[in-house]
Parts: sequence; structure tokens; C-alpha cells
Amino acid sequence: MSVADTTPEPTLVVQHVSKSFGSVTAVQDASLSAGAGEVTAIIGDNGAGKSTLIKCVSGVHRSDAGEVCLDGHPVGFASPEEGRARGIETVYQDLALVDDLAVWQNLFLNRERTRGAGPIRFLDRQGMQREAESMLQRLDVDVPSVRERVRRLSGGQRQAVAICRAAGWGSRLVIMDEPTAALGVRETARVEELIRRLRDDGLAVLVISHNFDQVLRLSDRVWIMRQGRVVDGFRTAETSAEELVAAVTGAQRAANQPRGRSQQP
Repeated sequence: MSVADTTPEPTLVVQHVSKSFGSVTAVQDASLSAGAGEVTAIIGDNGAGKSTLIKCVSGVHRSDAGEVCLDGHPVGFASPEEGRARGIETVYQDLALVDDLAVWQNLFLNRERTRGAGPIRFLDRQGMQREAESMLQRLDVDVPSVRERVRRLSGGQRQAVAICRAAGWGSRLVIMDEPTAALGVRETARVEELIRRLRDDGLAVLVISHNFDQVLRLSDRVWIMRQGRVVDGFRTAETSAEELVAAVTGAQRAANQPRGRSQQP
């Protein structure tokens, strides 16, 4: 039984997607899926094509071939803004936070709300601050104040703000690229708990991680990429760190195929 057989109507389906940059093929004939209410992990060595693939999903890149479907409908985004409008939010490693702006300003970045009448309008600062507090409370994000400048927050708090922003706008799919990289043990645990909250709220969460222990304790399914291809897929509860390492390196590809291989979402 393949991984995708357990999710008849996944939120995200990627089918035979390829992307090249000049003579370099970054992603080749890649297929995977991610379901609502699940954490789906993508693992692979550096250069395996993981980040390029999620950028094809989110609208940063246009794929050269293949199809991306959201909630059963083919989509093709010309920009990340179009992806966000359809409910795809991405948290990249750089977080895209503005250090000199307050937490509430970062949560409403490029989504600022105004009040007033006709052509005379003003930023609704108080309204945005109140809603920012509500957004943080819903996910139990602990920051000193929504008025605190982001540069004064810890690494884990900054990551939490970025995740909260991604989850706070009616998202269907939240993509995270190495969400706990460079964080300590305690902050990693807090961010992982936040990811579980997103899953429990019914969102589809797609995570790129190099941490196999994290993948095993956090994800519901895992896809393996190697040299631009999605080469295996497993239900996390049915695999092990040793099997994942073997799949990433190609050491046990043939042995994995009958149980875990799934090229067709």
C-alpha cells in the first residue's frame, strides 16, 4: 500500500513536476501529496531539490512540466502573492521578518488594515494590535508584547511569529523550510508544539527538515528526495531512522519499494 492510499483527497497533490535552471535540472518528475490535519515531511541531502520543489508549489518558481493541485483543482501561480491568495503560506529559513517593526506590524505586513471614509483613510493600528494579540493567543505564542520590536525576540519567538503569520490568514497549506534550524532544545520543542497545533487545527503542514529524529516524532508521513526526484514515501509510524537514512542514500531502494514507494499521489 502506498503512502497516498490512506488519504483519498489530499489538500496538496504534486504530479510529475520538473524544474530546470539553464542546463541544471533541480527537480525531475517529482510527485507527492500532503493531507489536511497532517504534518508531511520532505527529507533529502543538500541539493536534492527540496527547496526548489516547494518554491514551485508556492509560486516562487513556475515549473517546466507537471501539475500542482490544491483541494483537487490544478493551480499555477505566477507569484507567491497568488499562492497566498489561494491559502498557501510559506515560512522560509530567513523568516522574512522586519527587525525594526513590531510584532503586530510583521503579522500584518502587506496586509495592513485601514479605517476612515472615502479617500481619507488611516492605518487601523489599534484594530491590528488587538487582532495580532488574538492570533498569538489562538496558537499560544508567548511574546512579551505585540508592540515589541522583532529584533528583541529570541530565535524561537521569531520563528513562532513567522509561523503565526503564516497560519493566521485562512491558510489551507503551511510550508516550512527547516523551521527549527539553529534553535536550542527548548525553543525547538516550542516550535514543534506550534506545528502540532496547526495540524490539530486541520491545516496541511509541509516541513523540510534534515533532522530525522524530528521527522519521526513530528510528522505523519515522509517523502524522500534524491537528485531532484521523489524516490520513496512512508507513513512515519511504519518506518525508522535507519530506513530513512537508507532511502536518502539509496542503499535500500529496492527493499523499500514494495511497502513505501509511491510516485503517484
